[in-house]
Amino acid sequence: MLGFFLLSSVGYVSGYIYEEEIIMGTFPQNFKWGTATAAYQIEGAWNVSGKGESIWDKFTHEGGHIDDNSSGDVACNSYYKYADDIQLMKDIGVSYYRMSIAWTRILPSGTGQINQAGIDYYNSVINEALSQGIQPAVTLYHWDLPQALQDQAGWQNSTVADWFEEYARVCFTSFGDRVKTWITLNEPAITATQGYGTGEMAPGINEIGTATYIAAHNQIRAHARAVKAYRDDFLAEQGGEIGITLSIAWKEPKNASDSTHLEASERAMEFDLGWYAHPILVDGKYPPIMRQKVDEKSTAQNFPSSRLPEFTAEESAMIQSSSDFLGINMYTSYLTSPKDEGIQDVSYFKDDDTVGELDPAWFTSGSSWLAVTPWGMRSLLNWTKQTYGDVKVYITENGVSDKQGNVDDLSRVYYYKHYINQILKAITIDNVNVQGYFAWSLLDNFEWARGYTERFGLHAVDFNDPERKRTQKVSARYYSSIVKNNGFVPCERPQPSGSTTPAPAVTAVFLVMAAILYT
Repeated sequence: MLGFFLLSSVGYVSGYIYEEEIIMGTFPQNFKWGTATAAYQIEGAWNVSGKGESIWDKFTHEGGHIDDNSSGDVACNSYYKYADDIQLMKDIGVSYYRMSIAWTRILPSGTGQINQAGIDYYNSVINEALSQGIQPAVTLYHWDLPQALQDQAGWQNSTVADWFEEYARVCFTSFGDRVKTWITLNEPAITATQGYGTGEMAPGINEIGTATYIAAHNQIRAHARAVKAYRDDFLAEQGGEIGITLSIAWKEPKNASDSTHLEASERAMEFDLGWYAHPILVDGKYPPIMRQKVDEKSTAQNFPSSRLPEFTAEESAMIQSSSDFLGINMYTSYLTSPKDEGIQDVSYFKDDDTVGELDPAWFTSGSSWLAVTPWGMRSLLNWTKQTYGDVKVYITENGVSDKQGNVDDLSRVYYYKHYINQILKAITIDNVNVQGYFAWSLLDNFEWARGYTERFGLHAVDFNDPERKRTQKVSARYYSSIVKNNGFVPCERPQPSGSTTPAPAVTAVFLVMAAILYT
């Protein structure tokens, strides 16, 4: 296994895979190191203490949607074991915990009556984290919409912006004296495309060419409303920051010497990250290429108006600059090339006239969509800087899956080493303004439609054990070493002293760690 870790990171240029050197160095002072989780994926206690039903509660209970027919009813049982989980973070040495709040624990029906038991629970989690020296970074919405609101069309209903602002205000009022980093929405494009487009995620709507755009439009409006509420009525007293987290796979031109491939890569980036980032970080409007393509195709498809809605002038003004930072969830990359998709199929995925694919030569993972492409992280961060300027960036999720949840997860160590080193290069060489990193995930957990068949955790969870025993993985210890050193520093080789010989087990551990750190 040692030889595996002696490999340098691979890079990619026009079909050529090459080894890329690991650099030594440290991250900026006060860099935020953390781990991340999501309420539905870990908490369990789905109907405890006044909690309402969420779209994922209903989606999993209907049956037929989840690979292993499981649910998050118990998940990691973190509702009861949150103190144990926070201790795991303290053992790693991180100083930030990216957590989410379940909307249905706070407002069981989505609006109206506040559930004090839910407020009390999250007060307990936040206070426990702070008592251990860990700052909470709180996501308001991580996919678990109240079912009562979905019964009124959910993100397709323009009133959802009112509902979300009401919910956000309750959270700011209840927790904002201690929470100083807020994230409005997590990966809204996944909610729009897979929840309201392909139907593979809750709430299971299959309208990829229409409902997808409406849901995304209302998500952006809701985000801006929550940010305005925070800035107008809470910021002066609470002094925090608020932003959004977007998911993105880097779109590498399949043939970098072909201008049409370069254009396809740019177009795909604008349709994916730019879909939300352009309105929020640039001018309150959708990317021009997205507006052009969807408008033209909608006309050709005989729609009475564009399938891509338009913001009012007032909404655009509110949306523009409505984020103090850009949260990025990045896992993988795709080779991107142009493809004329025509107008026969009404689909968000075909509106950009590009196609993406994984290179079969890339290292794989436990997820069909996730190949190991560390170089894509640096490329993405540079594109973000070139496109949106010196925006503050947090890597709010990054990690890799396997199928077994092995404690001896050396492939995950490799992944973290090379991806985090690419972030270091982006900061120290390219001057990208990255200020934090949150590993996904603290625990093996309920992985949405994949159930428990894919494991991303730094800690294994025994889902056959009613107590949900946690076991630290090798990757947790390796990540802890990066956090402790605030980066990559050469390890000191032990020197012999007299006739003392290190024990074989100690020697083995040292050799593994030396192979990890030295490339």
